[in-house]
Amino acid sequence: KTPAVSGLTRREQEVLSLLATGRSDREISEALSISRRTAEWHVTNVLAKLDLDSRAAAAAFAVRHGIA
Repeated sequence: KTPAVSGLTRREQEVLSLLATGRSDREISEALSISRRTAEWHVTNVLAKLDLDSRAAAAAFAVRHGIA
């Protein structure tokens, strides 16, 4: 189990982990069996909660915190 990071939900942590591997919203949605829109919403929430402005910054965060 991944420890809680910066107030992210378990699902958001899963999304962050997939995002860190360079997956697109479509690929994230397929991996988690959710709609593409829901994946986009999770990515947006992750970026907002972590106060990050890009997917690359989120990937770097994930690596630094052992999520990726």
